[in-house]
Amino acid sequence: MTRSVKKGPYVDEKLLKKVVSKKPTDGVIKTWARASQIAPEMVGFTFGVHNGKDHLDVFVSEDMVGHRLGEFSPTKKFYRHGGKMQKEQDQKKKEAEISAAKAAKASAK
Repeated sequence: MTRSVKKGPYVDEKLLKKVVSKKPTDGVIKTWARASQIAPEMVGFTFGVHNGKDHLDVFVSEDMVGHRLGEFSPTKKFYRHGGKMQKEQDQKKKEAEISAAKAAKASAK
């Protein structure tokens, strides 16, 4: 659900103060305000957006204006789909790479 036009965009006040007082080259601005929208004044700054474990660096460009900071700092890490079939496919892939390397080595001699 979107925010009411009457209310305007939500930008964290503390974060906006930090942006106004610093220059884009001063370094990373750490923040926990994932719900804060990106304002045009934030373009060019690098924010360390907290993802629940650590801060991920997000460089703000013009295309990001209007989006939330949390959209660019994923909270979940995809490992992979697993199981027996996945292990078999990985093993076949590894064997194919080894045989290709051996064939290349033999042709080079």
